[in-house]
Amino acid sequence: MEQLVQQITALKEEITAWNGGDAETFRIKYLGTKGLVKTIMGEMKNVAPENKKEAGQLLNDFKIFTEAKFEELKAATHDSPLTTHDAIDLTLPGDALPLGSRHPISLVKNRIISIFQRLGFAVAEGPEIEDDFHNFSALNLPENHPARDMQDTFYISQNPDWLLRTHTSSVQVREMEKGKLPIRIICPGRVYRNETISARAHCFFHQVEGLYIAENVSFADLKQTLYFFVQEMFGATVKVRFRPSYFPFTEPSAEMDISCLICGGSGCNVCKHTGWVEILGCGMVHPNVLDNCGIDSNKYTGFAFGMGIERITMLKYQIKDLRLFSENDQRFLKQFTSAV
Repeated sequence: MEQLVQQITALKEEITAWNGGDAETFRIKYLGTKGLVKTIMGEMKNVAPENKKEAGQLLNDFKIFTEAKFEELKAATHDSPLTTHDAIDLTLPGDALPLGSRHPISLVKNRIISIFQRLGFAVAEGPEIEDDFHNFSALNLPENHPARDMQDTFYISQNPDWLLRTHTSSVQVREMEKGKLPIRIICPGRVYRNETISARAHCFFHQVEGLYIAENVSFADLKQTLYFFVQEMFGATVKVRFRPSYFPFTEPSAEMDISCLICGGSGCNVCKHTGWVEILGCGMVHPNVLDNCGIDSNKYTGFAFGMGIERITMLKYQIKDLRLFSENDQRFLKQFTSAV
């Protein structure tokens, strides 16, 4: 009994002078399942029967004393000023997440689609891996035709030939094959050509091509459609000119230029000091293309046009290096956050 009293007295002194940590550390050491209070309670079995009542009271008082000290430590912890790390006001709004943005190519593509949809053009899409017929032969580009050199591409297999499409004109062929006339579509998508990567060229880029086939479609319809597009995209003050050109799938063919947006037409490095910048090619659909797709070229006519989205984007935002579009440099992409 005397030994038990000595142990309890020593523990009370230790608890009174506690400076070993926070309340939880105290609880684990003294009141936990393996704590000293439970350990000393186990000494009850060694007490003589005549002293058990006195020992039980002594142990109970010790337990109450220890629990009181624990409550005191808890209260002191709650009442103490919070540290900078713990001072969290849960009622405050959360940290703002960084705002992303659409890619400039996507912004311009969506703008182009929106303009032509107002003219009644529907959006058509097709595969990026094409066969020779849809990419070349149906478009009046038979095997060994010299114009194929302008569209040197990446072949996946040969005999039969499968390749990465060089233009979205292949989507136009697929739509014409359906035979549902009239046709009024635009075909946005990614295309591939075996080009040396530079500030003005890349091995992949994006196009939007358009096609309108019906009875009595004329070159005047083509010009008015593209005049409307240019004014909506670049503003009413931009000047437009058409130059005769050659494309195997259109006849007559033309390239359309606009006055340089950077120098205002006075001449600069971008427009090669001409005051004009080419933005697209166009023309009346060649009768051979209509016949290849099962459309009566004596009854129907149509026009087609195609533009590179990167070229339009560079003009609209005055970007001078095409490679920026595919480098994923956030310093460049964040400039378009406000354009979402």
